[in-house]
Amino acid sequence: MPISTVLLVVDERPPAPPALLAALDDVAAGVTRRTLAQLRSEPPAALPTADVLLVPALSEPTAVQDVVRRLRGRGVRPAVVAYAAQGFEALEPHVRAGHDYLVPPFLPALVGARLTRCSERAELGRTVEEADARAELIRYERELEIGREIQAGFLPDALPVPDGWEIDVTFRPARQVSGDFYDVFELVHRRRLAIVVADVCDKGVGSALFMALIRSLLRHTAENSGLQHLVAAGSSLAAEPAAIPVVGATPLLNAVTATNGYLTRNHLRQGYFATLFFSVLDPVTGSLVYVNGGHNPPLLLAADGGAPTPLEVTGPAVGVLPGCSYALGYAQLDPGDTLFVYTDGVPEARCPQGRFLGEDRMLRLLSGPGRRGREVLERLDGAVRAHTGDGEQHDDVTMLALHRPPTGPPAATMAVA
Repeated sequence: MPISTVLLVVDERPPAPPALLAALDDVAAGVTRRTLAQLRSEPPAALPTADVLLVPALSEPTAVQDVVRRLRGRGVRPAVVAYAAQGFEALEPHVRAGHDYLVPPFLPALVGARLTRCSERAELGRTVEEADARAELIRYERELEIGREIQAGFLPDALPVPDGWEIDVTFRPARQVSGDFYDVFELVHRRRLAIVVADVCDKGVGSALFMALIRSLLRHTAENSGLQHLVAAGSSLAAEPAAIPVVGATPLLNAVTATNGYLTRNHLRQGYFATLFFSVLDPVTGSLVYVNGGHNPPLLLAADGGAPTPLEVTGPAVGVLPGCSYALGYAQLDPGDTLFVYTDGVPEARCPQGRFLGEDRMLRLLSGPGRRGREVLERLDGAVRAHTGDGEQHDDVTMLALHRPPTGPPAATMAVA
């Protein structure tokens, strides 16, 4: 008989007939006895394994199903067989519950054949369930792949790079879809360059959906904004449009404020928000105006190798506070300078033992005389990969470097890993 173990539930109502016990000892590879109460109360690690769970017909089917659920939680999936020595009507609830049954005479050959067929049917059912689970997994993976392809369409295929500048990007999602995103596009009749790096909270499909929404809102609003459409409610700059200090500040404020308004009006219950760094560059002068909405402060790396200058937060993350206002920040990129923008997947990269890479080490890696943006990204990405080792990548890694070469307009590059 190909049954490795029969789990016999010896109930008090009534005890198993001696003939059945003798037959089981004769045909089964092993018999373990427990009461139903023991199986419902024992810790999971103490639960025995079995191919067949044999229960008296007077046992409550719901109590038996509770035991089956506990066994399945340990990875055991036995066939359930109810037996009756008399009063066969007690078997009906078990048959309705999908259990098999066993009735006298309890002769060894008959019992062995019956339990063998029960075990084989249970094995066939397990095979079908596993096949269905594999098919479902394949469908899920295909849907994720489609989602990844769609999401990739929301990231720029190529970056518009002004003469005399370099822009490099490293983008490594932790999963097939990502909550991080970056964008670079032209504004104000191609006189300004918008640069966005953002991180939607959480990971997986939900954050990827909000990534697509937030990226679309930011770009559409920025590209279609003008002074006459300033919507930065509560901002002193909104009250006095003439006080806008630099070209490009209006679409910047419009985009961030309108996106925050839309999210807090329509999606506050979902609980998704995004930290972002949205800046507008004047390629001629190197001046930068920005909004840092709760994001990791980007670092301005001076050509002389001085300490990195953080571009601090100027407002909250988008999607958190209705009606909030955002202040503008300003920076200047001189020849040889590099602006390094990143998401928290960089300093929070974990080694297999769970330790973070950390901001202090990141700053040390960024120290020294000015380097080209590609060199900065390669050094940081190499450090992140080495620190993570064979461990799992827990968060998306996104880095963008905006570099102003000291001489000449070298060709721009982009790397998406």
